Amino acid sequence: ALGVIHRAWPMVPERFKDFISTPKSNNYRSLHTTVVGPSGLRIEMQIRTEAMDRVAEDGVAAHWAYKNKSYGFDKEAMEKDGGRDPLQNLRHLVQVIEHGEGGEDWVEHAKLEMYLDQVFVFTPKGALITLPRGGMPLDFAYAVHTGVGDSAVGVKVNGELKPMRTQLQNGDVVEIIRGAKREIPVDWRSLTVTGRARSAIRRHIRTSERGEFQKLGRATLEQTLSRAGKALEEVTLKPALETLAVETDEDLFEAIGRGRLSAAKVGETLFPALKGRLKAGPDRKRIADDQARMFVRGGGLTPGVSIHFGHCCTPVPGDRIVGIMEPEVGLTVHTIDCQKLADFADDDSVWQDLQWTPQAEQGAVAAARVRATIKNAPGVLGQVATLIGEAGGNILNLVMSHRQQDFFDVDIDMEVEDAKHATMIMAALRANPSVDTVERARG
Repeated sequence: ALGVIHRAWPMVPERFKDFISTPKSNNYRSLHTTVVGPSGLRIEMQIRTEAMDRVAEDGVAAHWAYKNKSYGFDKEAMEKDGGRDPLQNLRHLVQVIEHGEGGEDWVEHAKLEMYLDQVFVFTPKGALITLPRGGMPLDFAYAVHTGVGDSAVGVKVNGELKPMRTQLQNGDVVEIIRGAKREIPVDWRSLTVTGRARSAIRRHIRTSERGEFQKLGRATLEQTLSRAGKALEEVTLKPALETLAVETDEDLFEAIGRGRLSAAKVGETLFPALKGRLKAGPDRKRIADDQARMFVRGGGLTPGVSIHFGHCCTPVPGDRIVGIMEPEVGLTVHTIDCQKLADFADDDSVWQDLQWTPQAEQGAVAAARVRATIKNAPGVLGQVATLIGEAGGNILNLVMSHRQQDFFDVDIDMEVEDAKHATMIMAALRANPSVDTVERARG
């Protein structure tokens, strides 16, 4: 029939569509062609069998029948007619409901799946996978299986290695390269268009973060109890779980790691006699290079890359931060106004957007460096140290330079909770008449 039509009238090539070899997700199958008829009028023609027409007109109901004493979807009849399971998309929605964060995930998935055109790609074994137009390898991987998506590290398209941001085209043969279980970068969500893939990535990230916070919370509680001569291994946490309305030990550790519960409060719940001896201040963990991943996060953080905090600008929670990737060094965290960043202004590829984690903002202390010019007089340095201590700071190091008859400069490294705390200390120092200037070190 198609040949007869094309011999009778000239066809419009870009308007020919074959939905028989690649049916739509709702099992719609047909040949569409547009020809140029009399007087140059374009006419679209659709060619299909009677069985295909029943599906086109009645949808899923075309394969519903009374069978085995029940009325329902007749999968055998559907397969006999060459169709595909129309309930597959609904199963994807069910998976999003089961594993997603809530209604927003479901709505996002439904919109993406319903309002985008489709492309048809194949696994290396020939299985057909339907994706929204613009779908990328991670969408394909999660469409095959969640485990494939979670372990994807690369992709081959038609036998060639391709970037993960490659948009798949009709007929592509896609092979996912899998690796060991790993940390999924947050920015991988930008490499997907399907709600199913995005939901799975969010779930994987939440699970990974939960494990990290549990380890951090456990270590914090152990450190707190050790100051009172107690060992966590010798303690049952059941009284704290009941009093604080927490279900499991892991939930308790996670709450401490995220800063929702104070380790001191947990310790005092377990040992009421220690009340007042376990203050929140010592619970704060020192931000250092060896545990940097506990305190900063960002889409560009690659597992295995070492992270360092810049000594030039001494970033603390509350500062806007960026990361600079340097060969043989790793990722160095700088404040956004660090003078060193000017050296990398012409190379966008080394910059990484970073943020502080909740643990850094709520349960940690960091070293901030301030530079002050003070009077060269007896007792002034002692006044400065006293002001810092009274404001809650802890001096770690002090270096004097440019000493003159009237004034000298001093670099002070001090422990602070965040940028606001550092600003408060500097304000207290400026109020002293013996202090001429004081500011944060910026490179």
